[in-house]
Amino acid sequence: MTGPVEEREPAPEGGDGVPGERRSGLRNPEKAVRGLGAGTLALEALVLLLAIQPIRLVGGNLSAAAIAAIVALAVACVVLAGRMGRPWAWHAGTAVQGLLLLSGLLHWSLLVLGIIFGLVWAYALHVRRVVLG
Repeated sequence: MTGPVEEREPAPEGGDGVPGERRSGLRNPEKAVRGLGAGTLALEALVLLLAIQPIRLVGGNLSAAAIAAIVALAVACVVLAGRMGRPWAWHAGTAVQGLLLLSGLLHWSLLVLGIIFGLVWAYALHVRRVVLG
């Protein structure tokens, strides 16, 4: 070694020490999180609509009320996916997950879908909290 070794303080967690820089490193974290929420809800709507026929064939009696609930929840998911820029949309998305779980009273397979998408939505909320702080 030819010169003294310079010790540097470690950068603050989640950044390179640049003031005002977000932990995530994303250019527009709000837009990324909106995209995550919208994508989650759009995927949920698609799965709900595509699940009607297999549920009828494999799962047995799927009542008209259950089909109406599925279609209504899918429409709500699509509408909310387009409104993810609004602050209330995340709360409404959580309510949709609760309604899907509640629709499990109409058919057991809806409860299974509610649990799956409830977990996916919980993960999306977790990512939102981590990215936006």
